[in-house]
Amino acid sequence: MKVQLTGVSETLLWTLYHRAAEARRDDALLHDPKDVQLVDTIDYPFERFGGGGSLAQWQALRVLAFDIAVRRFMDEHPGGTVVALGEGLETQFWRVDDGRVRWLTVDLPETLDVRRELLPDDPPRRRSVARSALDLTWMDEVPEGEPVLVTAQGLLMYLRPPEVRGLIAACADRFPGGRMLFDTMPRALAARSLKGLMRTADYTAPPWHWAMDAGEYPKIATASPKITAVRALPYPAGRGAFRLAPWSHRIPLVRDLRLTIIEIDFAFD
Repeated sequence: MKVQLTGVSETLLWTLYHRAAEARRDDALLHDPKDVQLVDTIDYPFERFGGGGSLAQWQALRVLAFDIAVRRFMDEHPGGTVVALGEGLETQFWRVDDGRVRWLTVDLPETLDVRRELLPDDPPRRRSVARSALDLTWMDEVPEGEPVLVTAQGLLMYLRPPEVRGLIAACADRFPGGRMLFDTMPRALAARSLKGLMRTADYTAPPWHWAMDAGEYPKIATASPKITAVRALPYPAGRGAFRLAPWSHRIPLVRDLRLTIIEIDFAFD
């Protein structure tokens, strides 16, 4: 299948490629044959993203940290709903599915067309809706009164700060007792992205607009009085230097250059 995407939408192919590069290794940290199958199926010049390497392992550790948090929610709330904002070609559902979770993918129409072609819906537990994450009418698709986890993997950094704050506040208001999971870039990396931080000879990733440094994470709670907790989650251990990943948030120079995964809780009404 030929895939033609541009801008932020094209980044779904970058993340897919690096997940698959890790999954192909004999000593892979991420076991995901579906990623490998997708890369082998899609007609796209993936070589423009480079050779994988440390970026592939970093991407795998990031994904695994999200998986751990999603599984924890599922264990605490059997049959709950996961809403995946801007999911792209992420295959998390197949890695974590416990046979009970309900999954709602929310993505832009052009992106969702690709996803539906390659990863078609399987109602009633796995559905999708073609909408921007900022078009809050997607919330009407979520069952009321049910436990909800909203994930935004690799999404919020492409939004403007007021948009991020508004989205978090809306989720806190609409999903009492729920939870939200997302990643954020440090300010130094976001500033460098304006000059093409993620770049190869044939590809330059779009810039990041929203960022927070390590000491700023508690400020997320100011988005809504209904936010009751803000946690920065650890990474799992990797290979080589990445064995230190679980403690990277304690190493000053590394802490300020790492993507951080944040989990927040919402108050019950």
